[in-house]
Amino acid sequence: MEEQHQEAGNESKPSSTSVDLQGDSPLQVEISDAVSERDKVKFTVQTKSGLPHFAQSEFSVVRQHEEFIWLHDTYVENEEYAGLIIPPAPPRPDFEASREKLQKLGEGNSSITREEFSKMKQELEAEYLAIFKKTVAMHEVFLQRLAAHPTLRRDHNFSVFLEYSQDLSVREKNRKEVLGGLLRSIVRSADEVLITGISGLKEVDAFFEHERTFLLEYHTRIRDTCQRADRVMHSHKCLADNYIPISAALSSLGTQEVNQLKRSFLKLAELFERLRKLEGRVASDEDLKLSDMLRYYMRDSQAAKDLLYRRLRALADYENANKALDKARTRNREVQPAESHQQLCCQRFERLSDSAKQELMDFKSRRVSSFRKNLIELAELELKHAKVSAHCLLRHELLCCSHPLSPRYGGAPSDEGAAVYSQARGSRQRSSEARGFLPFSSLGGRRGARRLRNGYHSSSLKERRSFFLQASTLLLQNALVALKGEP
Repeated sequence: MEEQHQEAGNESKPSSTSVDLQGDSPLQVEISDAVSERDKVKFTVQTKSGLPHFAQSEFSVVRQHEEFIWLHDTYVENEEYAGLIIPPAPPRPDFEASREKLQKLGEGNSSITREEFSKMKQELEAEYLAIFKKTVAMHEVFLQRLAAHPTLRRDHNFSVFLEYSQDLSVREKNRKEVLGGLLRSIVRSADEVLITGISGLKEVDAFFEHERTFLLEYHTRIRDTCQRADRVMHSHKCLADNYIPISAALSSLGTQEVNQLKRSFLKLAELFERLRKLEGRVASDEDLKLSDMLRYYMRDSQAAKDLLYRRLRALADYENANKALDKARTRNREVQPAESHQQLCCQRFERLSDSAKQELMDFKSRRVSSFRKNLIELAELELKHAKVSAHCLLRHELLCCSHPLSPRYGGAPSDEGAAVYSQARGSRQRSSEARGFLPFSSLGGRRGARRLRNGYHSSSLKERRSFFLQASTLLLQNALVALKGEP
């Protein structure tokens, strides 16, 4: 399966964040190709530059995920960028889940049919390819964010990352380094609590006070929304997977039944196969346009919160320097060093405040634009899939009206066929009502029951569509009752 995705970087890559970063920028970066191996992914980074500090105008290098993390860490640790929102590091490529599913599928293929195995394998390969493309897109967005920023793109380490053709010899973080990063995060959180809570430091700027309150609530809500979106997307995937054995079973029945039922079973199997593909596309679109966007801006909002913490830390240092200067003047000792330290803290705080205000305003405009674009595209895709689903169900409904037991099959029904159809329909309706299902006669009372009994070939197209939409809604309600297991 890995060989099938080596050239996936040449295909159109999904941009889950939909951030238009290239534009007329003098530095344009893209990932033109990517190769997936067993334990790593190699990205081919292609750059076109009009900046003077680059030796060439066009060049390309091969980079791995650990080198992206190294580049991100150099920005975070550089004091010059303390007043900027550092773009979030791309997530680590994780293909283990898809590989394990494919391995389990190969081990347990004796319990399923060959057709089911083939369809499940196609689904897993499509899932693997989708994860691979999203991984490439996330790494590309990280580089494009850096290239579009007027300050971050002039960093020396960024130039080395883009231009140096040899391996950067960056190793993966060991357990000690990972634990150290976790401890630093805990210390930073505790320090923020001490500054705002125990020391009682008050914000001197209403703009930053509002932004801090907003980001705290925004980050929590977007995290909860991302979890709910993942659950919805997972439900669509499970529904698509459940269609596979149903379609296979109907196809098997279609090859064994007599001619009267063979055509109906095969058509119904074809319907479930189309619905499976449709649900798969719905899950993929929701994952790309909604879940990935929410995950990205959850990390981006965390980067904005880190910026506010650095400014708050600078404000606390400035206040401490003022107190130290007052004590020095009172004692009339070491006044000059205290004044110099106070001036440095004041300059750092003012510099961080000026740059942070502009960064937060840019973050807001970028966030609003991205959400608007992705949600509009998602709504258009949902409408498109809904129309296709309605067309498939309507086409199947019209085909089912030509069943030999249907009263309108081939014209007027025979007395024997009508009696069998009516008896079977009455038995099914009584059984369904006893289990809590809604009867089809609820579709418009007597008129709906009469239309169902006599068929609707004589009805207008508008009436057929209206009836079909109501019937589809009723089928979904009955399906929910069956899933819940209500008596």
